Amino acid sequence: MTRKQWLLVVFAIGLAGLSLYLNKDWFAGDNIQMFHRSRPVRPGMFSRKRPVPAMDNSNIMPLLLGFNRKLKLTSVKVVSVNDSLTNKYPHALWHLVSESNSIPTIEFFYGLPIKGMHPAIKGAQPDSLEPGENYRLYVETATFKGEHDFAPVAKTP
Repeated sequence: MTRKQWLLVVFAIGLAGLSLYLNKDWFAGDNIQMFHRSRPVRPGMFSRKRPVPAMDNSNIMPLLLGFNRKLKLTSVKVVSVNDSLTNKYPHALWHLVSESNSIPTIEFFYGLPIKGMHPAIKGAQPDSLEPGENYRLYVETATFKGEHDFAPVAKTP
């Protein structure tokens, strides 16, 4: 091969490496973003893909909590912000833990089971949330601890 061909091959490999570096998260830090969404349940042809909590007796819309990437969760806890300001150990409204076999997840509904996780106290049920009140979601993985504040939205008639 000539010198020009070698330069073109090296340039192409360099561009491919730069593209992988910029488009993959191989070298990214632990910038994990958490989000929440409250939406009314809409019946449709895609409704079987994701279970929606039966919240007939609740006065809030179903609450979807999630992350910008899949996480292998070890602990999920929801507490009232007001309770956490006044108590050192606030009452957990919903607390799930996993010892070893948590399945990587990107989003989940409040109150529904997450695959590979179970309630911290056997048989515990999630408490109902009040619209407009502030709550805090605590999430733990093997290498990450984070929190996210949210306020559920009331159902519309």
